Amino acid sequence: ALWRNKLCLSSFSACETEHNKSMEMGNQHPSITRLQEIQKEVKSIEQQVIGFSGLSDDKNYKKLERVLTKQLFEIDSVDTEGKGDIQQARKRAAQETEHLLKELEQNANHPHRIEIQTIFKEAQSLVKEKIVPFYSKISLRKARYHTLTKICAVQEIIEDCMKKQPSLPLSEDAHPSVAKINSVMCDVNKARGTLIALLMGVNSNETCKHLSCVLSGLMADLDALDVCGHTEIRNYRKEVVEDINQLLRYLDLEEEADTTHAFDLGQNHSILKIEKVLKRMREIKNELLQAQNPSELYLSSKTELQGLIGQLDEVSLEKNPCIREARRRAVIEVQTLITYVDLKEALEKRQLFVCEEYPAHKAVWNVLGNLSEIQGEGEEKCKAARKQAVKLAQNILSYLDLKSDEWEY
Repeated sequence: ALWRNKLCLSSFSACETEHNKSMEMGNQHPSITRLQEIQKEVKSIEQQVIGFSGLSDDKNYKKLERVLTKQLFEIDSVDTEGKGDIQQARKRAAQETEHLLKELEQNANHPHRIEIQTIFKEAQSLVKEKIVPFYSKISLRKARYHTLTKICAVQEIIEDCMKKQPSLPLSEDAHPSVAKINSVMCDVNKARGTLIALLMGVNSNETCKHLSCVLSGLMADLDALDVCGHTEIRNYRKEVVEDINQLLRYLDLEEEADTTHAFDLGQNHSILKIEKVLKRMREIKNELLQAQNPSELYLSSKTELQGLIGQLDEVSLEKNPCIREARRRAVIEVQTLITYVDLKEALEKRQLFVCEEYPAHKAVWNVLGNLSEIQGEGEEKCKAARKQAVKLAQNILSYLDLKSDEWEY
């Protein structure tokens, strides 16, 4: 591991030294810049490769292998223009990437891996038999979230097709590479329809693995094209590459469907943010209920609660009905507490002004006062009483509004 790190550091330092020399001489060559970007992307997954502890049939293995293979294609597609320094830089970048691929393969095929995997499967069987039944609801939430995510993915694919204005195929007379790009674009459109059918389970003849290989092959075909000096054609190829990458992202998400966390809504960042807001809201409520002089906390509490409403407004719904419903319920809870604080303030101010009141007005205030006490308890047995009190208060207020309106046939 130490030798490997030294090798990577020395290669990176050499590339950096070459970069500094180029900058001293003037603008850096675009090919050198591209190679440095690729090396940076490879470096970003190095720790994942080094720390990989599964077998070669694991999804993470295939994902890392696909990423590294893609980077090799990217390196091979860099035009050296026959310059020695660029050729050497491309060779070093390829060696680093190939070294990581070899490292990944060795990790997955280590003699002790199968033995470890056997032990894991035995533990897995015990968990499935003894523990999983206690957490069946978690698997149901995961299944629901998985289904919603697939539906939302198909919706996004269709919406993108409807609102996107793709470039029309260029004339094949413009450049020899145009014909190949046009052909790949047609294949990508077919793959898009295949992906939709795959996500919705209406195509039993296709698999995520095969479709991913098809798309990766199309990507390799595009990377192999020489379009140097032709900006329009390069941009056209870039559009098709972006379409392929988007479809690959959907496939990656689908391949992660069997992992514990991928579709666990309880671990979703939006849900975690909502839960954080609710936790703080409950803390504020307890502070108000336990304070000896709660009126001193009214202003600061309402200000903070309004801020929590703002945080909930910023929560990303991710086109997911579950997250939308969770946020809606959280907003109602926070708004209810704000209403409770407003009511307590109004009741205290009313006590400062003693004056004649209509019986109906007095009845409303009495109901509201009792309602505020019930609302502060929050126990299950108080729900029915609270519901009736709210209903009565609303009816009285509606009656007063009716009497104050000037209305005639």
